[in-house]
Amino acid sequence: MKQLEYPFDENYLIKNKKKIKKELLQKDDLIEKNIAILGGSTTSEIKNMLEIFLLNYGIKPNFYESEYNKFYEDAIFGNEELDNFKPDIIYIHTTNRNIMEYPNMYDDENTIVDKLNMEYEKFKKIWDKLFSKFDSTIIQNNFEYPYYRLLGNKDAVDIHGKTNFITKLNQKFYDYANVTKNFFINDINYISSCYGLDRWANQFYWHMYKYAMEVPAIPYLSFNLANIIKSIYGKNKKALVLDLDNTLWGGIVGDDGVENLAIGPEVPSGQVFSEFQNYLKEHKNLGIILNVNSKNEYENAIAGLNHPAGTLKPDDFIIIKANWNPKNLNIKDIAEELNLGADSFVFVDDNPAERKIVQNYIEGIATPEIDIPENYIKIIDHNGYFEVTNFSNEDLKKNELYKDNAKRSQMMATFDNYEDYLLSLKMKAEITTFKPIYLERISQLSNKSNQFNLTTKRYSLADIEAVNNDDNYIKLYGKLEDIFGDNGVITVVIGNIKNKDELHIDLWIMSCRVLKRNMEFAMMDMLVKKAQEKGIKTIYGYYYPTAKNKMVNNFYDLQGFEEISCDEKGNKKYKLDISKGYTNKNNVIEVNE
Repeated sequence: MKQLEYPFDENYLIKNKKKIKKELLQKDDLIEKNIAILGGSTTSEIKNMLEIFLLNYGIKPNFYESEYNKFYEDAIFGNEELDNFKPDIIYIHTTNRNIMEYPNMYDDENTIVDKLNMEYEKFKKIWDKLFSKFDSTIIQNNFEYPYYRLLGNKDAVDIHGKTNFITKLNQKFYDYANVTKNFFINDINYISSCYGLDRWANQFYWHMYKYAMEVPAIPYLSFNLANIIKSIYGKNKKALVLDLDNTLWGGIVGDDGVENLAIGPEVPSGQVFSEFQNYLKEHKNLGIILNVNSKNEYENAIAGLNHPAGTLKPDDFIIIKANWNPKNLNIKDIAEELNLGADSFVFVDDNPAERKIVQNYIEGIATPEIDIPENYIKIIDHNGYFEVTNFSNEDLKKNELYKDNAKRSQMMATFDNYEDYLLSLKMKAEITTFKPIYLERISQLSNKSNQFNLTTKRYSLADIEAVNNDDNYIKLYGKLEDIFGDNGVITVVIGNIKNKDELHIDLWIMSCRVLKRNMEFAMMDMLVKKAQEKGIKTIYGYYYPTAKNKMVNNFYDLQGFEEISCDEKGNKKYKLDISKGYTNKNNVIEVNE
């Protein structure tokens, strides 16, 4: 929903939240998650705003909300309602008003250190207690700076200053986050700075309603929090599609010529575009896929990208569409070539007419309302399209992996027989039970895979860790490499053992990068082997249709399963009897267990 993208009208959102919620609840494929809000101040409006932002991301939240300022009691002593709620996410909404012991001018250094440690240990006790009780992800606010500085600028330097104290306390929070899985910081210190600390800390809202920030600031806090949650559950965007003229450089390359484009240090406008290109290049290093979609002659586009002052070169892009086709058609072609859903893309174009056309014809794509070049970075960055919660080695190699896929496609065109092509790749797979080193990647894959995802279930890292520690599951991951390179962990199967001799497949996913390479047959062969070793006689599979996973609607039919039920929504249940034997289906991949 366009109204929920940055920059948004916070007053419109607050006034129309019920109407927006009603509309968003009509979306398909919403995943439900239980979110507990433990607040050190009033949180009701935060919950309302968070709900509509999450619904917009395809997440339907169920909430538990603590009583006012009962965050410590709920965490440490617990209560039956929270225990029965079984939260997937626990959000601890505290602010600098919840710091109990600030330094005063009479304190010596040891006393101040003791106060600092006491405040930190209070929160660490909360986190450790919650982790011991729940298989949940915890999101904790850091602290915004105080709304006044008793010591002026020295407040940031002197050990007696509140600003200095908060800075050190925040760093302790960050140190904990760096060594603790499933723990994330909601950076309200940054958000309040962007919003304006004087407005954020409006005293009227505290003394009247016990809101720790003014109500118009709440959508900004909730939006930032929603970006963390949607990233945890794989709702990030994956790729950028970029216009060229007046987007990556100033001017029109076909009319002005390469030598007259505004980019580089010579003129202020050129510096702006250089900085924007640097910003995009940094995203490539995060594993975000860069593509071009420009109304231009191809030769002119390449010449512009080879400008000596440009940071981005043709080799930085996976696909370059420089032609005169409608841009919405180009994006659909890019999505098809990359095996990605079109809603995985952010389309960046300075022309509002082009953005409108793309927005109208491609459901789910993001089309940020960039205005002047000086605001390009701010608008894209504040939208949080690529919020990082988990980061893997596969992300670092993402662009190279897609380039290798392009080489595979070129090679395939030289073969008349598809099996001969697969054999020529000399594929080798590692298929085995989960290993701790790959758990983050497995969680990441479970949340990012939409097309080859039979049950559409999403697993946080905490969920995956719980499965890994449960002997009632068969859990397999698969890695695949060939003559072009190593694809890393690209497929996962989780099966739940019931009644001792039944295996129910809860999750089967595979990256779109390795579709049509028979890896699913290799995984099936190994799954049957592991099941037989545990005395399993029957394997049950499930297919729950969505708008994105139609490509696997007959997956279990191809694997030899028998369909035993199908409801009015198209949800199917299958079974495979392996008690009388099973014939392996993979004959093109060398499997190492």
